[in-house]
Amino acid sequence: MKLKVIVHEAEEGGFWAEVPAIPGCATQGDSFEDLLKNLYEAVEGCLSVDD
Repeated sequence: MKLKVIVHEAEEGGFWAEVPAIPGCATQGDSFEDLLKNLYEAVEGCLSVDD
């Protein structure tokens, strides 16, 4: 699955990202590597459904 991700530099340092196709799905990280790790977790969490 491919998703468009918009990455922003945070004013206070680090990065944050949002996934427009998944409302409310956003995350942050102190480094770009942290951001990517957190982004995978955020997308997985946003797409999981609790029954």
